[in-house]
Amino acid sequence: MKSGKDNLPFRQYNRILLAFVIAILVSLSVLLITVYAPGISHDNVKKIYYADNISRAHQIVIDRFNKKYEGTIEVVPIDLPFIKFNTNLRKELLARTLRNRNTLIDVFAIDQVWNARFAKWAEPLTSYFSAKTVGTILPKVLANSYSKTSIISIPLHVDVGVMYYRRDLVRNLDKTGELESILKNSITWDDFFQLNLQYNRPHNFYSFQGYNYEGLIVNFMEILGSEESNAIFNMDSLKINLQPAKKGTAFIQDLIEKHKLTPPEVTTFNEDRCYEHALKNNIPFFRGWPSFYKTLENRPEKNLIGIAAIPHFKDQPSASVLGGWNLMISKHSKSKKEAAVFIEYMISPETQKIMLKEGGFLPVVESLYSDPDILQEMTYLSYLKQLVDNGFYRPNAPQYTQLSKILADHIHKILANETSLEDAFNKPIVINRY
Repeated sequence: MKSGKDNLPFRQYNRILLAFVIAILVSLSVLLITVYAPGISHDNVKKIYYADNISRAHQIVIDRFNKKYEGTIEVVPIDLPFIKFNTNLRKELLARTLRNRNTLIDVFAIDQVWNARFAKWAEPLTSYFSAKTVGTILPKVLANSYSKTSIISIPLHVDVGVMYYRRDLVRNLDKTGELESILKNSITWDDFFQLNLQYNRPHNFYSFQGYNYEGLIVNFMEILGSEESNAIFNMDSLKINLQPAKKGTAFIQDLIEKHKLTPPEVTTFNEDRCYEHALKNNIPFFRGWPSFYKTLENRPEKNLIGIAAIPHFKDQPSASVLGGWNLMISKHSKSKKEAAVFIEYMISPETQKIMLKEGGFLPVVESLYSDPDILQEMTYLSYLKQLVDNGFYRPNAPQYTQLSKILADHIHKILANETSLEDAFNKPIVINRY
């Protein structure tokens, strides 16, 4: 296991990086105020500043938008790449910017679980979009975009937890070919443990995201399942219920120590580290998001990787956590109408198709899941739609991110052998309202 000392550099790195990012943001703010005077038209062109992880797919659709609206609206991307900013850092950066009533950002992307947290800084969007436009979005995804009775964010793409598997290694475990079908329908944890004994390579069977961030909580909730996950966070009293928290944490700890499925290094794994370690070490099963499949396009492992459902406990259904990113318009923006034009463009079927094909981002437009052109190329898309339909969301509440961070701290310390299960959960965990 990794000791607390071994993990110290990661925490120091986050603190140093956050301070560095804030300093850069202040400098950037001064520069943009001087050069652009945000919100004011220059040469009759409205500039829309859009903060997100600007992938190749994002840049393609931004360039297409700028060409379409040349002379009237120009989107200026502010890149917050995942390689430098994990979800926690992005949340802090955006919150600090918006809290200061900064007008330098017009449109910004949020992890869908931040919807309630950022609602106070966001423009209500119901009046900006027609019922026809809103009606194209997957109902389950749209339902998580409200604050009270108003739409506060527009889904850009949806995510759903999956378990990836190596087809070659799985076939070595089961010559009949039936195992792949079982995995698609979700294997029970007990049967999964038996497969691990058959594989007989300690700490090299299953990997997930165990670093101290929101990804750890997602894995934790998927292991517990939707019903028990909903019992973890009591949002009425703003506390963490200790009994299910201890149960889920003990199970994850057993994956590493008792069953020896998982490498001890998992405490340092975000998504990218998890994927690379699994591929490099021939780990047959690892948890991830659908976007990873796109990154395999030019790699030799492409045809070796299959997609399955998250394992489940006997007599309980398998259920994946739903994620994804939504778009908000800052309530301090000087160009809200133009920002809404850009968002409507981003959720058009044509743009969503480009985002899917170029970046692997699961669309929020329902019709694309039955598009023959897409299904011919991406046969797995209809299966992912089934997982989305069976998925569940984390609590949509302003204080969720506070409770989630505290729980992630506790779980990570236990997995990293910095504290014991009993010591970590020996007293109530409660936060104050704000």
